[in-house]
Amino acid sequence: MLSFMTAKKRLGILTSGGDAPGLNAAIRALARTALNRYGMEVIGIEQGYRGLIENKYRILTEHDLSGILARGGTILGASREKPFKDRGWRNAEGSGAVDCIKKNYKHLRLDCLAVLGGNGSQTTADLLVKEGLHIIGIPKTIDNDIMYNDMSFGFHTALDIATDAIDRLHTTAASHNRIMVIEIMGHKAGWLTLYAGIAGGSDVIIIPEIPYRIESIAAHLQERSKRGKDFSIVAVAEGAVSIDEKDMNKKALKESRQAMVGSIGYRVAHEIENFTHLDTRVTVLGYLQRGGIPSGYDRILATRFGTAAAEFAAAERYGVMAALQQDVITAVPLSTVADKVKKVPDDHPLIRTAHDIGTCFAG
Repeated sequence: MLSFMTAKKRLGILTSGGDAPGLNAAIRALARTALNRYGMEVIGIEQGYRGLIENKYRILTEHDLSGILARGGTILGASREKPFKDRGWRNAEGSGAVDCIKKNYKHLRLDCLAVLGGNGSQTTADLLVKEGLHIIGIPKTIDNDIMYNDMSFGFHTALDIATDAIDRLHTTAASHNRIMVIEIMGHKAGWLTLYAGIAGGSDVIIIPEIPYRIESIAAHLQERSKRGKDFSIVAVAEGAVSIDEKDMNKKALKESRQAMVGSIGYRVAHEIENFTHLDTRVTVLGYLQRGGIPSGYDRILATRFGTAAAEFAAAERYGVMAALQQDVITAVPLSTVADKVKKVPDDHPLIRTAHDIGTCFAG
C-alpha cells in the first residue's frame, strides 16, 4: 500500500449496467479510502454513463457512505447506456453522447473516473481511455465472466440465492413427482448455473458453453425414473443453446429465440415433456438473483476492490481494471479485458466433478 499523501484530486464514481449485490460496499470503500487516506474529493455520477452524458452528479461525503455496506442496489443508480453505440443521439446543442461525456468530465475537473460494471461497462471504459480520459475499472457482475479476473463481486450472493431456490424446488418436485426446470442468469457464460447446479444437487445442468441435446436430457431423466427417482432438477442458463443452434450467427439465433414462447427454460421444459411425457414445471429466477443484501464474501471482495482502485487513482495508474488473481488484487489493462467474455472451459475441474457425481450436461 502507498504511504504518501497525494495532492488533492477529484475522483468520479459511476455504476453501470445491471445492479449487483456489493455495489454499495465497493462505493463505500472506494470513496472512504479516497476521502480519508488520500484527501481526494469524490463525485458520484448518477445513473451510470447516462449521468455523465447529462451531467447529473453529487458530491459524496461521509454522510452519504454511512450505513450502505449491507444495502443492495446502488446509491448512485445505474443504467445500460452505451454511448459509443448511440451514434444518432444528439443533445440540444447538437453534441453526441461521447462528446458530452468528455465535456462533462472536463467540466467536473475529474482527475480520474472509477467505473463499476461488467463486460459492457468495462468495454466502454476502455473506449473512453482511447478518448483521453483517465479511467479505473472495478469488476461487478453476477455472471463472473470478466476476463483476467478470478471472481467478481455479486457472484457469490447470486449463487446463494440460486442455490436456495434449487433447495426449495427439491421439496415440491419430490412431493409431486415432477421435473423442475429452473432458469438461472448467464447470457454468454454458465458460471452461475454451473456453481448453483452443483451446490443445489441439480440432475441436469445446461450452460451456454455446452450446447444441449434434448435426447440426452430425456434419456437421463427416463433412466432416473426407471431407478425409482421420480423427480429431477434441471438447471438451465438463460443463454443456453441447443445443438441445432450452436453454429447459428447472431441474427439467426435471435430469430430462433423470437419464435419461442417464453424464455429458454420454458422451451426446455416443453421439450422434456414431449420426449418423456413426465410432468414438468418451470421457475425463472430472473432479477431475484440481483437483489437483496450482499453476502459477507461479496462485501469483503467489493471492499478490497474499492480500496485497491483508490490506491490506483492516487498512484495515477489509469487505464486499468482492479482484478482478483490468486487472491491478490492487481491491475490489468482495460484493453485486455474489453469486449471479451470469460467462459467456462470444457476441461474445468467443476465440470469433471459434476460428471463424476452423475450430473448430465446433455452435450
